[in-house]
Amino acid sequence: MRHALPGLIVPLALALAGCGLKPLYAGGGASPVAATLGSVDVAPIQGRSGWLMANALRDRLGAMGQGGGAARYRLTVRLDDDIVGLGTRSDDSVARERRTLRARYQLIDAAQGTVVVDATAGSDAGIDVVGSEYATIAAESTALERLSETVADQIVARLALYARRTQPPAP
Repeated sequence: MRHALPGLIVPLALALAGCGLKPLYAGGGASPVAATLGSVDVAPIQGRSGWLMANALRDRLGAMGQGGGAARYRLTVRLDDDIVGLGTRSDDSVARERRTLRARYQLIDAAQGTVVVDATAGSDAGIDVVGSEYATIAAESTALERLSETVADQIVARLALYARRTQPPAP
């Protein structure tokens, strides 16, 4: 049995090497994917949730590429931010809330004006409603900040996949 293990590892290693998997950000900040992400301009987004989302997206996209040049793409985002009461107490007050943040986004080629990515992203968070109104409002605000980060990560991951698919094949 001991001698069979090396006989299995070598074919497995060769199979994985030939599977075609490539790191998405191979080359780090100088990679074609990072350069594409760095050339995305985020359009203003309405509301407090929009401000948080736009900042989260700019932080992530700006960190990818060199920036500084003319934007090759424009990213537009429409948000749906909703809080729904879930549980009730014996006095009919809400005991738990769910905050949901959904984003419909489009990546637009700035030169052609065509939509190249049209997708959605979203996440939700549970919030305990406590006796202190201040604490509940703070929890709702913190949930929105976390949700903005999560949804921004989803959007940037999807844009990175688009950038990877549109890169010319390596020689």
